[in-house]
Amino acid sequence: MSGQATPPPLDLTLRQAQAEVDQWIRTIGVRYFNEMTNLAQLVEEVGEVARILSRTVGEQSSKPGESPGELADELADVLFVTICLANQSGIDLTDALHRNLDKKTKRDATRHLQNKKL
Repeated sequence: MSGQATPPPLDLTLRQAQAEVDQWIRTIGVRYFNEMTNLAQLVEEVGEVARILSRTVGEQSSKPGESPGELADELADVLFVTICLANQSGIDLTDALHRNLDKKTKRDATRHLQNKKL
């Protein structure tokens, strides 16, 4: 193995992302961490997203010389671990997202339009 990754397609579907993460785990990552370890990883990565946002658009300041980090990279980490959890749980994220959007559409058809706060 050369160690160089194949460049991803420009438009990556959720199914393709799930397949690519699975391939990476099986060839480079050796195996999936168990679900509880992945949950801990997910919480850690979400915390890193929160840290960046609290310092860049929130009211918290960075320490002198501290870089808040790269939001895009941390969001990609969140997505990666989410995909790992979906893969090891047998969840097709494309189907799950479609069902979730349908649920939200039915539930919130007028809720946000009627929200005077928005």
